[in-house]
Amino acid sequence: MSDPAHDRSLASHLRLAVVRLNRRLRAQRTSEDLSLTQISALSTLHKCGAMTPGQLAAKEGVQPPSMTRVIAALEELTYVERTPHPTDGRQAIVAITGKGLEYVHATISAREAWLDGKLAELSGEEREVLSRAAEIIDRMAGHG
Repeated sequence: MSDPAHDRSLASHLRLAVVRLNRRLRAQRTSEDLSLTQISALSTLHKCGAMTPGQLAAKEGVQPPSMTRVIAALEELTYVERTPHPTDGRQAIVAITGKGLEYVHATISAREAWLDGKLAELSGEEREVLSRAAEIIDRMAGHG
């Protein structure tokens, strides 16, 4: 039978470890010209494809006026472009550009290079444990 105190301790330890790793990964970027919010929006467009500003705001969990500012900044840098909505003249569709795609790929490469370096410092046994943990975490997150 599981010990509720141990389960709470594990939950707390796992949560903190994931937050800290995420923070370190997010810090690995190719330049400082974009905010983390802008990078997140760009990554969502890369992963999910073109969408309306309202849809992007909902996916990012921010208010539409905030997303409007994010999109404007990304558009000024030519990382995204707006085109008219095909059926609703009041809306626009936001899509990542080739330049935005290059930025996302460079950021992913920087993060993976940092993580590869950290993994190389571990023993084979530790890497195997992390491999299994990654599968379990993915399953817990509903992706496996």
